[in-house]
Amino acid sequence: MKIYIGNLPFSITADEVQELFEEFGTVVDVNLITDRDTGRPRGFGFVEMTEAEDAREAIHSLNQANVGGRNIVVNEARPRNNNRSTRRW
Repeated sequence: MKIYIGNLPFSITADEVQELFEEFGTVVDVNLITDRDTGRPRGFGFVEMTEAEDAREAIHSLNQANVGGRNIVVNEARPRNNNRSTRRW
């Protein structure tokens, strides 16, 4: 199951996120999103866990948890909307 994590501290690493979620089960992948132009963290990312039940427990336990001085947002990832016509340049 893929999980969205928002409001992450910009200083957090993928390894730290993995450790946070491994308390609940096996983590398959951690993807922290960075700005395409600057390479700086954007403050959100995704975690993929093997078991849906473990993922639900992580979501329940970590949503609004204080991580690095910020209350993170954790929920089930929604499918990506590839409609770029709404993007303004």
